[in-house]
Amino acid sequence: MPIAKESHIAELFLDRTTMAVKSFKYVIVGGGVSAGYAAREFSKQGVKPGELAIISKEAVAPYERPALSKAYLFPQGTARLPGFHVCVGSGGERLLPEWYTEKGIELILSTEIVKADLASKTLVSAAGEVFKYQVLVIATGSTVIKLTDFGVQGADAKNILYLREIDDADKLVEVIKAKKSGKAVIVGGGYIGLELSAALRMNDIDVSMVYPEPWCMPRLFTADIAAFYEGYYANKGVKIIKGTVAVGFTADANGEVKEVKLKDGRVLEADIVVVGVGGRPLTSLFKGQVEEEKGGIKTDAFFKTSVPDVYAVGDVATFPMKLYNEIRRVEHVDHARKSAEQAVKAIKASEEGKTIDEYDYLPFFYSRSFDLSWQFYGDNVGDAVLFGDNDAASPTHKFGSYWIKDGKVVGAFLEGGTPEENKAIAKVARVQPPVDNLDLLIKEGIGFASKI
Repeated sequence: MPIAKESHIAELFLDRTTMAVKSFKYVIVGGGVSAGYAAREFSKQGVKPGELAIISKEAVAPYERPALSKAYLFPQGTARLPGFHVCVGSGGERLLPEWYTEKGIELILSTEIVKADLASKTLVSAAGEVFKYQVLVIATGSTVIKLTDFGVQGADAKNILYLREIDDADKLVEVIKAKKSGKAVIVGGGYIGLELSAALRMNDIDVSMVYPEPWCMPRLFTADIAAFYEGYYANKGVKIIKGTVAVGFTADANGEVKEVKLKDGRVLEADIVVVGVGGRPLTSLFKGQVEEEKGGIKTDAFFKTSVPDVYAVGDVATFPMKLYNEIRRVEHVDHARKSAEQAVKAIKASEEGKTIDEYDYLPFFYSRSFDLSWQFYGDNVGDAVLFGDNDAASPTHKFGSYWIKDGKVVGAFLEGGTPEENKAIAKVARVQPPVDNLDLLIKEGIGFASKI
């Protein structure tokens, strides 16, 4: 480590000699989904009271983040904490704040870590508190990409909102109430764009969705899959504007957004703007101290990083995906849960001189909006075939897609599937059965997966 940095760290500690240093055997930095599932696994593995701390800049115990873009915003049947603390998203026990107390796990909330020195196993908070650890689990997740990051004109106007944490969702709820029957522009056509467009329409807001790509969810959907959702949303009153981007905003006398300027010259009225243009992993605390790859912190199949006693899980981890023999980073709640559990099992096994199986993850993505619900498993590479009825006006709206590479089915998507059918497409993506006749595959549809 450079001498300058060592002396700077020393100064920090000299300045804070009056503050008590807190020491723990295990520290999880970050308070999202991964932190909650890691805590549950630590508890299962017999962590002793006082050994584990979770340090989170959020003011609430870990919760299931997907609820924020769905039921949190519903006009009826609204979700609120403590209803969706982890681990209800996987059908497990709900970990209320009291659960952590009962297990002797210290939940250190509203505390942002601003310095991490991995060599001295020390973390420093914005308030100057010092935390020491023996084993660190990095679960810092992602942060949203903001239009102000790119200097977009007027992007700092009021009512231009983002959605990542519960505070963001609360702001959105307030604005929806304040702008009853108002106009919203959703910037972005991915997960956030689709789920929030649905939620805002359910609140009787006039919605336009703007994105630069030729169709929605381009990282996953084929043109055929996207055609269904675009048609369905249009039937629900969502106006879809493709092939252009927001390049500026104008505000009224109160500083609230009133117009969105598009690159193609159009101007849209807006009382609310919600931006969902992606996220980036929060790795800046550890820059230069740990090996990185593909935008994340590089780990092995047990989520160990290049630094001894430091693990990284969830959105920030770039790990070996055994199924495809590739290094990947995955931003999804399912991986956030499972990687956290794997890391904790690996930590405890290492202490006991035991071994565990390598992480063998099957990519899984899902979404729910309006009365739609889709699931996808595997890899969306190779040739795609569509089966079923993808007419947006159809009363059944049940259809799917298979991806075929090197004569094998490597990915499967299903809208409107039963739990059994969703299990069947997961099995297909894992087993990768050979397929000779694509016409027959289209004809068999979900039946092909159900017989594997």
